Amino acid sequence: MPELVRVEPIALLPTQAGCAVFLGDGKKSIVFYIDPGVGASINASLSGQMPPRPLTHDLYLLTLQAFGATVSRAVIVRMEQDIYYARLILEAENEIMERKIVELDARPSDCLAIAVRCGAPFFVVRELWESLEDMTAVLREMRESGKANDDDSPDLGIL
Repeated sequence: MPELVRVEPIALLPTQAGCAVFLGDGKKSIVFYIDPGVGASINASLSGQMPPRPLTHDLYLLTLQAFGATVSRAVIVRMEQDIYYARLILEAENEIMERKIVELDARPSDCLAIAVRCGAPFFVVRELWESLEDMTAVLREMRESGKANDDDSPDLGIL
């Protein structure tokens, strides 16, 4: 298994095309762009908001629970042509205590939406992490200029 860097969502910002997600490890941050609906779903979960009925990511977790599976972790594994690829790692035990680990190809945005709902850790492969540009200064500038405040969008904002 490759060496991993644990990251946390540090900001969700609205953009003209959707939502910018900033992930950081306390020293460095990266950004990727996602669908505004998934961004709103992530933000709602991080804010502790419970929808009156399950959203898609909630339904997925409920299905996993029904089959006795849990989310172990999510990992961004590579980037090709400015598109990130991730894996969602699930664990399950059957009725005779046989343990199974399943690794699924998934969008990083879906991985993040699922991971924040169940408290699963989120990682980036270290080799990829070290090759990515640090976006901490960009995020700081956005915060200082007022382009990244909650007034710009009622649904998304700085975490």
